[in-house]
Amino acid sequence: MKTLLPVAAGLMLLALQCARADEPSAIELKNKSSFTMDASGRNPFWPIGWKPVARTQNTAEHVGPEILPSAFVVSSITVDNGARFAIINGKPMQEGQQFGLQLGNQTYQLTVKKIEDGQVILARRDQEIIVPLRRK
Repeated sequence: MKTLLPVAAGLMLLALQCARADEPSAIELKNKSSFTMDASGRNPFWPIGWKPVARTQNTAEHVGPEILPSAFVVSSITVDNGARFAIINGKPMQEGQQFGLQLGNQTYQLTVKKIEDGQVILARRDQEIIVPLRRK
């Protein structure tokens, strides 16, 4: 019994130390770091010697010629109860879908506004382009 008492006391002390170790201790900061950059300063994440290029706003979408219906080929139209599909320039499209048309070095964004029996109505900005179904 005499040897059991010191062993039990040692186990109790060990259990108390383990319980204290599970509690997170508060970390005290001596100095809090911060970073501020002047508006004219160089971004520290840019490679050395790299200079940013001024970005110009792409106004190609807002200017340009009207797009003619002859730029499109509607080869097939499928009108079902709930879905309408058309093959425009060889690609299947449905109402509301957006796609790009490249003419020369310009790319124009268009939306399939409506698919009707025999024609497709496309929209670009405020322009509507009515493209008839090409029949052979």
